[in-house]
Amino acid sequence: MHKYLKMKYLTLILIAITLAFTSLAGKPDKKYYDEKYRPQYHFTAEKNWMSNPGGLVFYSGEYHLFYQYNPNGKEWGFMHWGHAVSKDLIHWQHLPVAISPDEDSKDKSHCTAFPGCALVDENNVTGLQEGSEKTIVAFYTSSACGQRLAYSNDKGRTWKKYTKNPLIPFAKDDAHDPKVFFHKPSGNWIMVISRKPDGDEKKQGVSIFTSKNLIDWEMQSHITGFYDSPDLFELPVDGDKGKTKWVMLGGSGEYKVGTFDGKLFIAETPKKNLDYGKNFYASQTWSNLPEGKLIQLAWMKGGEYPEMPFNGQMNFPCELSLRTGKSGPVLCRKPVDAINTLHESGITKKKKNIIPGLRGNLVGGISGDAIHIKTTLNPENSDGFGFIVRNGKKEVGTEIRYDTNKKILECLGGRAIVEPKNGLVHFEILIDRASIEIFANDGEIVLTSCFTPAENDKELTFWSQGGEVMVEELEAYELKSVWRK
Repeated sequence: MHKYLKMKYLTLILIAITLAFTSLAGKPDKKYYDEKYRPQYHFTAEKNWMSNPGGLVFYSGEYHLFYQYNPNGKEWGFMHWGHAVSKDLIHWQHLPVAISPDEDSKDKSHCTAFPGCALVDENNVTGLQEGSEKTIVAFYTSSACGQRLAYSNDKGRTWKKYTKNPLIPFAKDDAHDPKVFFHKPSGNWIMVISRKPDGDEKKQGVSIFTSKNLIDWEMQSHITGFYDSPDLFELPVDGDKGKTKWVMLGGSGEYKVGTFDGKLFIAETPKKNLDYGKNFYASQTWSNLPEGKLIQLAWMKGGEYPEMPFNGQMNFPCELSLRTGKSGPVLCRKPVDAINTLHESGITKKKKNIIPGLRGNLVGGISGDAIHIKTTLNPENSDGFGFIVRNGKKEVGTEIRYDTNKKILECLGGRAIVEPKNGLVHFEILIDRASIEIFANDGEIVLTSCFTPAENDKELTFWSQGGEVMVEELEAYELKSVWRK
């Protein structure tokens, strides 16, 4: 009997321990995605190096995001395609690595999976479809090993490589970053790819290839003056679907507006900047979106994340549009509406006349490390005004400044001229733990920059100097984390 009781007692202890561990395993780590510089609503990989987005495609209700990823550490190299999916562009589910280096390469660069694109092969022109799901095909640069294709027949969950790779053999032209789309008027598939013909730096630019089957490609033309991550897309001007223009965009955010006939892009504007901040690079647009939508994502190149398990973040997804400006059509960016679903406590102010020197802070009720601001301001007779972000009691935070006299917007080393419209300037500002994005005049001017503020300094301050500022309207909201319920 004594032996029986002892065994029963031990059994109960084991059951209790098992239940305890099961309970703990079912609860997410409270610190998950909550590190000092971990963005709370901008995408980051769980750990290690992350850079250029690639393969952005929408299929079966999911936005797919692929990105340059090093599974071996926080430095550049050993590139794979990391993968995540979302139903709303802000809440992301991490998936296993999609594309690994070719030729079983273990080298830091050779035959690793560099950036590219993805699309849905709706009509199975590749002949690769198996089963009822449409094939998602991904085009990527295998470093020094040519342009290659991988594909998925299960909504992007598993990937196979095309057995007859490469589609375009490696040449000494530094061809990389293919972007592919269908051009309805010509009935051709179009590939734009960064390329340096004959290895000549002066010829660096974008080559245009065409194909009928997504497999066999023929070069048609080349335009100089662009480098890395090219994109080419059509947009209506001022929302008029009967009046469209094409945009050729390079990795640094420089673009030209013009025409495209399926073989040749002809620029009609000088080169313009899509972003004036310090950390915008390698943007790409989603393919296969519902008609009328064009959404873009970029890597925030050069951001620093001291002592973090990850290295790199994306900017916030933006919808693109073309609007008429003084020097022709202007490519504009607006944060996707999903940002509004993250609003928590907030304030709204209307018709407030701000006089320098008076006590009080117009946005004093808002603090934190994730904030959304929308405001329309009349500079009146002020010399300047702006916000101080992540302000503290001992240290001054980061300043967003608008110089009324020079009409210059500045933040974190980025600066641009912002002309008032009908005497008013409009700003939309996204603040996260490691970044500030400012959209001026409905996205005609954008500054995208990273920063490393003090952890406990979370106050927001509005300031003005040299005269009065009329706040026509101001909304400011603290934002929920997309990573924690």
